[in-house]
Amino acid sequence: MRNLRVVWIIWLREVKRYLREKIRIITSLTMPALYLFVLGKGLGSSMAMRGAPPGFDFRQFLFPGILGMTVLMTAIFAAISIVWDREFGFLKEVMVAPVPRWTITLGKGLGGSTVAMMQGVIMLLLAPTIGINLTPAIVAQVVPLLFLVAFSITSMGIVVAARMKTMEGFQMIMNFFLMPMLFLSGAIFSLKNAPGWMSFLSKFDPLTYGVDALRGIMLPEMQPLHSISFNVVVVAFFSTVMIGLAVFAFNRQD
Repeated sequence: MRNLRVVWIIWLREVKRYLREKIRIITSLTMPALYLFVLGKGLGSSMAMRGAPPGFDFRQFLFPGILGMTVLMTAIFAAISIVWDREFGFLKEVMVAPVPRWTITLGKGLGGSTVAMMQGVIMLLLAPTIGINLTPAIVAQVVPLLFLVAFSITSMGIVVAARMKTMEGFQMIMNFFLMPMLFLSGAIFSLKNAPGWMSFLSKFDPLTYGVDALRGIMLPEMQPLHSISFNVVVVAFFSTVMIGLAVFAFNRQD
């Protein structure tokens, strides 16, 4: 029970810090909204000029990818709080406490995942504006999936943050992962007709399976690359590996 209380406190700290930064909530939605309404509208018009099917709205295809992008950008930087806490000495105080270090790692992972999921849920409210019908059944599937994808990405960020000493170094490493993960995931364009090398690389991107599952749930008329259950299993496996590596990295900290 004491260990669970530690996880709860670390989780609560991350969530409270997010809810108190209103400007962070707003600015985090700016880039996904630009992609959806500006890029989506522009690409949709171009596709219509090339003879796309009547009534096709490219923004509907793009929306699950934008959800994945929102979760990716929020989750991958959620681990930055570890570097921040290290610079200001808070992490040292936590790590010398008489509690297992896995509780700190799990609390950070769950907290960052919850924040990223909440950001995705806010973005989900825009779905009706582009003609996507959100039923209670769809929402009940999408929200846990957003959390699972967020947990996998947050855990990966924790693995990197556990070895970083400065904010600049962490941001540079994360930016190195951010754009390739986004573009190789099929969030912006379909991977069905992608070149062989791109399809091969996309198989190693966990966001590929998250976006594919979101698209399969929200747009059942579109055939996903894989079954939803297969996508969920792959993301869950990646999450397990990453959180295990994160715990291992924290246990090796001095």
